[in-house]
Amino acid sequence: MGGSPVSEVPGSERVVAGRYRLLSPLGEGGMGIVWRARDEVLNREVAVKEVRAPTALGEADERRLYARLEREAWAAGRISHRNVVTVYDVATEDGRPWIVMELVRGLALSDVLDAEGPVTPQRAAHVGAEILAALRAAHEAGVLHRDVKPGNVLIANDGRVVLTDFGIAMVEGTSNLTMTGELIGSPEFLAPERAMGRTPGPESDLWSLGVLLYAAVEGNSPFRQNTPLSTLRAVVDEELPPPRRAGPLAPVIAGLLRKDPAERLSAEEAGHQLRVVGAGGTVRTVPPAAPGLYSPTVAASSPTPVSS
Repeated sequence: MGGSPVSEVPGSERVVAGRYRLLSPLGEGGMGIVWRARDEVLNREVAVKEVRAPTALGEADERRLYARLEREAWAAGRISHRNVVTVYDVATEDGRPWIVMELVRGLALSDVLDAEGPVTPQRAAHVGAEILAALRAAHEAGVLHRDVKPGNVLIANDGRVVLTDFGIAMVEGTSNLTMTGELIGSPEFLAPERAMGRTPGPESDLWSLGVLLYAAVEGNSPFRQNTPLSTLRAVVDEELPPPRRAGPLAPVIAGLLRKDPAERLSAEEAGHQLRVVGAGGTVRTVPPAAPGLYSPTVAASSPTPVSS
């Protein structure tokens, strides 16, 4: 359900909710399309996200998708932080919600990596520290992001790092909007506990950050396989492939990618270590805590898609 074609004639573009004039598409993915638009009331440029529901989606599932989109705006709107995209409004047009956000001029981290290749450990640590600051603000507001990946991180032209797309976020106290058995999130960035259908926590976002850091310095994510199912199995059961280019960032990555969420680096310690590496220093390798009752191999043969 994409938007109407954008005309090249000035003043003839589509206007959403009688206020937001769509100017040109900024990017799109499986969940929707983001437009550069102009708020004609405040006379400023904004980014407007519309959902693009699959053609074969039934009416009930379409309504659920719209509810998820509204929840994205509500979740992100609860968080006030320079590293989280600012949501201005949720408009309704044709019975569908459209999220109106600040326009961040820059590139997605995924585009930067595609264009430039792997980054240095110091640069990855700097970006990681900014993402972690956004996650800590979200977690303090009771919001889990659940889809931390390079495509959801914007690098602004002024250097600001912004975490966006809380469309599949889980907010404490909200109703279940995900059907049982539906996979939510990108498999290669999914934490083992989520791959096994267990209740996620803030540690699950930290795992995803660890995968992002690995991908940033190595050029590929550590557990990606040929199919989503084989990827989930690798996440749950395979050892972390030793990074070759991580240098001083290697202990941080290893600490975030411990299978047992109770053994992962805390957000506070991860933030400290990322700042040290980002400043050109090195960190001490911290051994994991004594093994507890967590056993990731229990479901290794058949990890179940996540239900939220």
